[in-house]
Amino acid sequence: MEVESVKCECCGLEEDCTQVYITEVKAKFDGKWLCGLCSEAVRDEVGRGKKQFGVEEAVRAHMSFCGKFNSNPAGGVANGMRQILRRRSGDLSSPSSKKYSRSASARLY
Repeated sequence: MEVESVKCECCGLEEDCTQVYITEVKAKFDGKWLCGLCSEAVRDEVGRGKKQFGVEEAVRAHMSFCGKFNSNPAGGVANGMRQILRRRSGDLSSPSSKKYSRSASARLY
């Protein structure tokens, strides 16, 4: 099997994959090749509760998210992981809002 390097269209991470695998991934994500982490983020977005996205919309939303961290793909991947873990744990608040809520509750006592 021949292996080739392919670049994620969301975060820019490069992976070595077979052409068969590349074709399978592109078929699932509207013709775009996504790394494993980005594909999980898109699947998570598609399967979310209240506001469900189609695959095309979820890919677009995730590409937009990754575009914010375009200068450093590793930073985007790390932030994407953080976002996935927060969603799965039910914690959607940002670290700064947690800090505020703790200090606000501490003042009440």
